[in-house]
Amino acid sequence: MAALSPEQIAIIKSTVPIIREHGTTVTTTFYANMLAAHPELKNYFSLRNQQTGAQQAALANSVLAAATHIDNLGVIAGAVEKIAHKHVSLFIQPEHYPIVGKYLIGAFKQILGDAFTPEIEQAWTIAYGLLADIFIQREKTLYAEAGWQGWRDFTIARREDEAEGITSFYLKPADGGLLPQFLPGQYVSLQIPVPELNGLFQSRQFSLSLAPHQSAEQYRVTVKKEKAVDSYTVDELAAGKIAGLVSQRLHEQYQVGDTVQLSPPHGEFTFSAADTPVTAPVVLLSAGVGVTPLLSILDTILDNSSQGARPVTWIHGARHSGAVTYGKHIREADAKHSNLSTKIFINNVSEADVKGQQYDYAGRISLDTLEADGVLPVSDASAEYYICGPEEWMIQTRAELLNKGVSLEKQHLELFRTGTV
Repeated sequence: MAALSPEQIAIIKSTVPIIREHGTTVTTTFYANMLAAHPELKNYFSLRNQQTGAQQAALANSVLAAATHIDNLGVIAGAVEKIAHKHVSLFIQPEHYPIVGKYLIGAFKQILGDAFTPEIEQAWTIAYGLLADIFIQREKTLYAEAGWQGWRDFTIARREDEAEGITSFYLKPADGGLLPQFLPGQYVSLQIPVPELNGLFQSRQFSLSLAPHQSAEQYRVTVKKEKAVDSYTVDELAAGKIAGLVSQRLHEQYQVGDTVQLSPPHGEFTFSAADTPVTAPVVLLSAGVGVTPLLSILDTILDNSSQGARPVTWIHGARHSGAVTYGKHIREADAKHSNLSTKIFINNVSEADVKGQQYDYAGRISLDTLEADGVLPVSDASAEYYICGPEEWMIQTRAELLNKGVSLEKQHLELFRTGTV
């Protein structure tokens, strides 16, 4: 594969202002053209993210990052790893990359016209090939390490309501086979058909909410039901105008005995006891349904006798006490394990809520309050922070922790939208 010359690297970097200004227009055109020519690829993309522009913005940001750091791609290694895990969870294959390259370069030419000179086109064609090869090689390794190949049928063995609008689905492999181990914090892609759209499938990523040692025979995903609409047309559905399609259908249509399809577990948001000194505190910060991967991490630590000396702090925020996911489980764990400290914030406290039982603090999660109360171990440089919840809240929490002296290396965020941060 041809390498970029110093002149071509300079050309790529010179396109950064152009991408910053026109990137989303280019990627919007790219997706429209590619999916029109290859409708079979629609199964790989969220209709909703296409409609809202989230997918286009994510790709534009990824292209911008690649152009900015084309002379030192190690800077974006973390983003590459996140995207590669997402790709293998959707079964993106090497043969897809030439298709993407063709329509991405074509979209640049279509939008930029004469400004996209032959020299720029040649440089970007080589650069895309190099980037594609990085992904293909990394994904080859991830596929080789995966527990199985291709979508696998799972049967819903049990449904359990965890909180208001939040339900756990216990899933057993329909073939009766064994399940591979995974790392606490990882997710699976779950796919269901959309019969109204002539065989189209839609998939979403859901964190595994059981710890690995609890998942020998079944996986558990815990799903928040997004707001539903009373009625919609097939055209609105096809256009991606219906938010929360997969979560709504899981809640409303999928019962015990029904079948869904899963990918093997993937994801780089993980806890590794081997990589974290046993005396290093672990802080698990979650809001809403972001609690799910953190529960897997928590139970992994608490159920491992070698982790008994590790201080663990569980901090969770919810709208009200009825929306606190796994509240009973967390309180029981708190009573059982002396190394665990739990703090729950709820926005709306009712007369029936008892402080110290249903909640510990009223209002939104406040790191200042937690620090003042000695709950947040910001003075311990060895502490590791795992953060999951709404994206805006995670980014704000990361900034607040950074201001309190917690380095970015000690902060781990589960950002499902690749390329946006």
